[in-house]
Amino acid sequence: MNSFWRLMKYLGKYRGLVLGNIVSNILTAVFTVVAIPLLAPFLNLLFSEDDSRLLREMPPDSGGISYANDWLNYQLSQLIIQLGKEQALLYVIGAIIGAFFLKNLFRYLALFFMAPVRNGVVRDLRKQLFNKVLDLPLAYFSEERKGDTISRVSSDVQEVEGSILNVLEAVFREPLIIAGSLGYMVYVSPNLTVFVFGLILFTAFIIGGIGRTLKRSSSIVQEKLGNIVAILEEALGGLRIIKGFNAEDYQRRKFSRENNGYRITLTRLLWRRDLSSPLSEFLGISVVAILLWYGSRLVFSGNMDAEVFLTFIFAFYNVIDPAKSFSKAYYHIQKGIGAMERIELILDAPNAIQEKPDALPIEDFQSEIVYRDVRFSYRDEEGPVLRDIDLHIPKGKVIALVGPSGAGKSTIVDLLPRFYDVSGGQILIDGKDIRDYKLRDLRSLMGIVSQEAILFNDTIYNNIVFGLNDVRPEQVERAARIANAHDFITATEHGYETNIGDRGNKLSGGQRQRLTIARAILKNPPILILDEATSALDSESEQLVQSALVELMKNRTSIVIAHRLSTIQHADEIVVMKAGKIIERGDHRHLLEQQGEYRKLVALQAF
Repeated sequence: MNSFWRLMKYLGKYRGLVLGNIVSNILTAVFTVVAIPLLAPFLNLLFSEDDSRLLREMPPDSGGISYANDWLNYQLSQLIIQLGKEQALLYVIGAIIGAFFLKNLFRYLALFFMAPVRNGVVRDLRKQLFNKVLDLPLAYFSEERKGDTISRVSSDVQEVEGSILNVLEAVFREPLIIAGSLGYMVYVSPNLTVFVFGLILFTAFIIGGIGRTLKRSSSIVQEKLGNIVAILEEALGGLRIIKGFNAEDYQRRKFSRENNGYRITLTRLLWRRDLSSPLSEFLGISVVAILLWYGSRLVFSGNMDAEVFLTFIFAFYNVIDPAKSFSKAYYHIQKGIGAMERIELILDAPNAIQEKPDALPIEDFQSEIVYRDVRFSYRDEEGPVLRDIDLHIPKGKVIALVGPSGAGKSTIVDLLPRFYDVSGGQILIDGKDIRDYKLRDLRSLMGIVSQEAILFNDTIYNNIVFGLNDVRPEQVERAARIANAHDFITATEHGYETNIGDRGNKLSGGQRQRLTIARAILKNPPILILDEATSALDSESEQLVQSALVELMKNRTSIVIAHRLSTIQHADEIVVMKAGKIIERGDHRHLLEQQGEYRKLVALQAF
């Protein structure tokens, strides 16, 4: 139920449009109900053979439905006296046409007002989801599949959009039509109305049971769709490996299993949903048959006029149609709530990386970075990834981290910009815990070149300028020249305005990496993090970029992760890691003399 009220809160931004929809729905219901008694005088005029039955006296003002009906009959009799029977019939027909015209006009206006509300809520939801995805820590996405997240932002939001219109119709239009029609039916014949109450109670019982299963099934359907999107996303990202290992059949079988499971679950869901309309119609026809039998006896016995009985039948159908719409709306609302619950898993996901309310600004890096007794684990059950890390990085120094894969090198640098928070200990910049600084200011101090060249489906220029404002073209060109990227950029079709495709797939691995280095150079940060920055380069490109990086790192605090030990021999300090601990530290010559782990690594690479 919380999901339902949360969905309703999104409508608050569109109060004027929602009010227009509500008023239009109410007026639609009013003119739907008004059209029912208008049929009685029409049928009375059409079928009555005794003109004396049409002539009435002005009724006493008693109020209520009875008075309204008598007043209507009196006015009709006055029309007949003044204009004659045929002319009066034309007036009655005109009134009926007018009532139905206004009913359908307001019905359209209700949809007219609702269209921007539905699309606006979808936009707001997607925007909020996307913002939340960007705010969530990296740890969240190590637990969640990307395809499932994409499914929630796309198809789940669409399910919510489908439920919005049904909510307002189910609340403001259909109940009023049902209530008005039932009121007229009770006035005409309380006995006949008992059958309708029986139908509504029985239908509500059946619909409620199906609706509860529908809500559960909707969540399963969306989850399976998320799995399909995840498999597709993985296949598109790994086509080279899939083809290289002849794994097409394996991927087809994997996709087919999920796709078939989605089909089966969705089919069952549609079976339940589609059951509502024929079930309601069958129940309605069954009751109508009983009404015709029972009502005919009343007409034959003279206890009810034939035209009144026919308007009762019309009123009853005015209950059935909204009841069917109400049941369909209930299904859609249940599906929308199920989708909203999946969306809430993202919106309400806890963010462990929080900025303190009184966080301090930091505009520049002054003196040192200190890791003090740092411990970290991704998940408690998996044990610590880093143990008792003590590291001192003075300003302007180059610190290199080396060691086998899984030693914790990348984790150390991921803790510095607070992609993750330490499980124990502290990381200090200029004597203050990094958790005391404003997050945006902290990350502004750092430029990152990761092992994987992360680029976006945009132009070369926008990928280099990424995240920066007020940048001049000559600054971008200078950064590209330093990264030895300018020559290959100008050789492309549109130069710096060339689109590089999804993840930069139009470029070679070396070209992609040089663009990420140019991006870091342009940012000109006081702290530079190089995580295997030259790993994707061939020997010639590596020499070009390495010389640029040496220039870039001058008078700059740099943390370098490298497997190619030849690239970090001139580092001020080399830190050797193994199994989450620092086991050796010193410069290149000092570590070689120790005959320890570093010397083994150098020997292995030399071999």
